[in-house]
Amino acid sequence: MNDSIDANAQGGPHRRWLFLVHQIPPKPDYLRVKVRRRLQRIGAVLLKNSVYVLPDQDDTREDFEWLLREIVADGGEATICSATLLAGATDAELEAAFRGTSDAEYGEIAGEAERSGSPDRLRRRLEAAMRNDFFHASGRAAAERAVGGGSSGQGDGPRGATWVTRANVFVDRMASAWLIRRFIDPAARFRFVADAECRAEPGELRFDTFEGEYTHEGDRCTFETLLARFSLGDPALAAIGEIVHDIDLKEERFARKETAGVESVVRGIALGTSNDSERVERGRLVFDGLYARLRSEGPGGAEAGAPSGG
Repeated sequence: MNDSIDANAQGGPHRRWLFLVHQIPPKPDYLRVKVRRRLQRIGAVLLKNSVYVLPDQDDTREDFEWLLREIVADGGEATICSATLLAGATDAELEAAFRGTSDAEYGEIAGEAERSGSPDRLRRRLEAAMRNDFFHASGRAAAERAVGGGSSGQGDGPRGATWVTRANVFVDRMASAWLIRRFIDPAARFRFVADAECRAEPGELRFDTFEGEYTHEGDRCTFETLLARFSLGDPALAAIGEIVHDIDLKEERFARKETAGVESVVRGIALGTSNDSERVERGRLVFDGLYARLRSEGPGGAEAGAPSGG
């Protein structure tokens, strides 16, 4: 999907880029530092002066939009535009800059791992680096080996793939996106398409789409299919699968007590925003909480350590 193309020199199709142009007031002092750190965290590359660039994707647009709001809220100015490069810098040069940034981060992670850094912290740092590795930097494999084979624990599972699903996500796609990023591919990126029969590009995996790699199979919803295909036997995940199944398929097969509440919250998320990336992010909080609750339940169904009364 992210093949390097010097479109400017060869006359081929140009890659689309997102540009953030900002102007930050001199005071407060912390604002400039905060913005710079946020740009680093989302993987943006400095083009020149106060112009930063990211590949034009749904998730990167979301990152720039949130940062723009923060800058404006703190008294600064910012503009986001989507464009192709026609002269000056080339697509290939920008891609090389992104790879260089990713390789530097991977090198630091590998070096710290060799010095016996904290495994949990290094895994989180590696996951963040993989999310920002838009053009498959060469240093990633060495960093994964140094940290211990990556972070998901799924041996031969996907790493940093782009997962494609239908737009206007609801419960099955929302829950499946949470499951993918938390238990299957921590560095996953998501792309949302209008066409249910979309074709996957190289390096992409489709879920909950027509003839997708992971979708409804038999009487399973997509969430249940993912559990089965990746051998995720956690009882709490199975319980979430039952909840998602009944909501998505409009059944009462499992009739879990949590189902009505989860459906109400998920419908509220869908009513609150039409932005699919934002729906997935809000859904993550819901399913994180639901998973923690279900994990805490004892054999008799009572919540271990839960407060009693009002």
